[in-house]
Amino acid sequence: MGDPEWVAVCRFDDLDADHGVAVLVHGRAVAVFRTHDGEVRAVTNRDPFTQHHVLARGMVGTRGDVTFVASPTHLQAFDLATGICLDDPGVKISTYDVRVAGGMVEVGRRRAG
Repeated sequence: MGDPEWVAVCRFDDLDADHGVAVLVHGRAVAVFRTHDGEVRAVTNRDPFTQHHVLARGMVGTRGDVTFVASPTHLQAFDLATGICLDDPGVKISTYDVRVAGGMVEVGRRRAG
């Protein structure tokens, strides 16, 4: 039996580069992304500006060496590694531990922030 803190959400190969998917992890809406360089990141799916669960549908891009998701509602960009809003650094979204094990993407605990 696996570790109950980790939840398998999808196969790594099913994630398209620079796109997100919405999943439920321990009752929380989470957006999981595979970046252009093969990294997997997980953040809350809730846009803190609108309170809508839409970040999985956001645009993934880079500013310098920071990979971000831009909310599809008002385009605020959030660093996928830290959750910090690049347009308003006083705003931060939750990030989650994420790993690939046996070809499956697994999401773990919400990171303290």
